[in-house]
Amino acid sequence: MPLTKRQREILDYLRDFIADFGYAPSFDEIRQDFGYASLATVHEHLTNLQRKGYIRRSFRRSRSVEIEPQVEPAAALPLLGTVAAGAPIEAIEDAGEMSIPGEMVGSGGEHFVLRVEGDSMIDEQIRDGDHIVVRSGQTAADGEMVVALVGGEAATVKKLYRESGDRVRLQPANPEVAPIVEAAADVQVQGVVVGLVRKY
Repeated sequence: MPLTKRQREILDYLRDFIADFGYAPSFDEIRQDFGYASLATVHEHLTNLQRKGYIRRSFRRSRSVEIEPQVEPAAALPLLGTVAAGAPIEAIEDAGEMSIPGEMVGSGGEHFVLRVEGDSMIDEQIRDGDHIVVRSGQTAADGEMVVALVGGEAATVKKLYRESGDRVRLQPANPEVAPIVEAAADVQVQGVVVGLVRKY
């Protein structure tokens, strides 16, 4: 499961501390290092890390945190905002990261993550609230699912098709949603969708 930016920072801190000292930090050491006022915040972060399968703990002894190395994610990608699966909307800048399994990133190229808003790609199993992994780039083949900027300011996720008359059709995967057809000059590909992350 993906990590928030702060969960990633705490996981890195735990790993470094254990590597340096041979045992896990105490709750109070974590609290002090991250400047938390309460141990409850530390407990909440560790509980989430355990629930997501990144650590294990024994509640019968102190300094019992152990890292689960087999689930360590391969990449922490920037979470750049929201993209519409429906009518184009302006991208909303978020300052965050998501940890993504390595098979979604592969080798080569810059990647980023966007949260999907809307249901125009529902027949491709992309739902409102899902996160898509995007390989950054300005070109795409016909039929590829892309994140495109329409009119220079509104982002959408659709399948791209080139049509006669130097036009581009951005095709939804929902029969109730009309395609977007624009002059090619008004459609700028931002990247190709290469993965999907869903939180249950």
